[in-house]
Amino acid sequence: MLNWKCLLNDGRRKTKGQKSGGGESGRFEFERDYDRILFAAPTRRLADKTQVFPLDRNDSVRTRLTHSHEVSTLARSIGLRLVYEKESIFEGAERGPFLQRGIPAMLAAIGLVHDLGNPPFGHQGEYAIQSWFKSKSEIFLNGMSADEAGDFFAFDGNAQTVRLVTKLQILNDKFGLNLTYGTLAALIKYPVSVCGVDEKEWKKQGFFKSEQEIVEDIWSETGLSHGVRHPLTYVMEACDDIAYSVLDAEDTVKKGLASYYDLLRYLKSACGDDEVAKDVFAKSEHSSSSFEVSGLSPQELNECSMQMFRVFSITAMVNSVVDEFSSKVDSLISGGSLYKGLISVSGSAVLCKALKKFDLEYGFKHKSVLELELRGNTYITEVMDMLWVGVYGRLDKTQESDKPFGKYVYSKISENYRRIFEDDKNELPVRYKEAQLLADSISGMTDSYLIALHSELKPLYDSHCK
Repeated sequence: MLNWKCLLNDGRRKTKGQKSGGGESGRFEFERDYDRILFAAPTRRLADKTQVFPLDRNDSVRTRLTHSHEVSTLARSIGLRLVYEKESIFEGAERGPFLQRGIPAMLAAIGLVHDLGNPPFGHQGEYAIQSWFKSKSEIFLNGMSADEAGDFFAFDGNAQTVRLVTKLQILNDKFGLNLTYGTLAALIKYPVSVCGVDEKEWKKQGFFKSEQEIVEDIWSETGLSHGVRHPLTYVMEACDDIAYSVLDAEDTVKKGLASYYDLLRYLKSACGDDEVAKDVFAKSEHSSSSFEVSGLSPQELNECSMQMFRVFSITAMVNSVVDEFSSKVDSLISGGSLYKGLISVSGSAVLCKALKKFDLEYGFKHKSVLELELRGNTYITEVMDMLWVGVYGRLDKTQESDKPFGKYVYSKISENYRRIFEDDKNELPVRYKEAQLLADSISGMTDSYLIALHSELKPLYDSHCK
């Protein structure tokens, strides 16, 4: 059985065994975690990574950075509700300011960090990386075990996030951002390695083999284990569901791919009998009616109505998450799991599901989105081809990596990443290390940098291949 004292462990790997507290700065350790994530370079790069609409020039449309800030804000607000309205659910935890400031700060931190490892061009980027590795499966399966190769055949941004914050963001040591055990445990969205993936349970891997020892240390310090998720991770995941179901719909309307009235008609058809949805519709329509008599233009009316729908639907979903988490927390502390997520068993499940279907049909499947995703797939695939020339055989000097083009493309990879790759203490198979350096490099790029690098390298690569 889990306990909150261990789950809220605010010690750090670098100073293991030392007692943490408010610190000289007046901040609690979970608050420092949030600040470390906020000021990290990969967080800033999220501003140029796709949320739904790649390379969009409309400043009102969300990027991964704005999405992450919104998830973080929702998570913090739910954390505040929980510690002030439902404090008794945190039985065994230190009370007072530690709990009242710590829970909201931890939730804000894992909300902000949750997409940090995502590659350029969103989920399409993940699929492109997976496909590239699968296309060269003969090379990798000959150089590592099937489970090790699975880290790349099923490459996932969540696992890359764990790697990024625990290892890749180095200064003068190998502890990454050196976040607290509690925050690290809670940001592991899927508590299994690739061999534990099951479509009926945890559908993705949460960490790579290269970070397995770190994750096992985190679990040991927090009382968790393989297959058991930190309870607060469910809250963050629910906030992610709220953000992309409601806010992706708002972006679809902002881009003119559908109107607010299209959205309302769609939702009434899909979930018009649901009580939570009906309440949101009634409040939204009442608000829209007040706008109609205020002399707004059709475009202003559409945007204002959509904004109020956003407010009412998010409020309804947040309320349902607070209630559902409070009722399920004892089961989660006892080691229970909600494989389909907290929002799926909450009062707003029907509304959230209908919104996601709307996003898919009107936004994700739009011709303009599909065209840019195709371009993104091509950029990633071809840049991986080019970088591979400089990576493959670099350690054993058996391929073309020492030729002029190989040397040049290798120099384009982050020095931090190359240092880890070349570390003699890294005992992973050579092919695994090569695959990981390539995955690290691609996933760390922004959309614009990927395209610019492609433009720079393609003529040189063509000459190299002649």
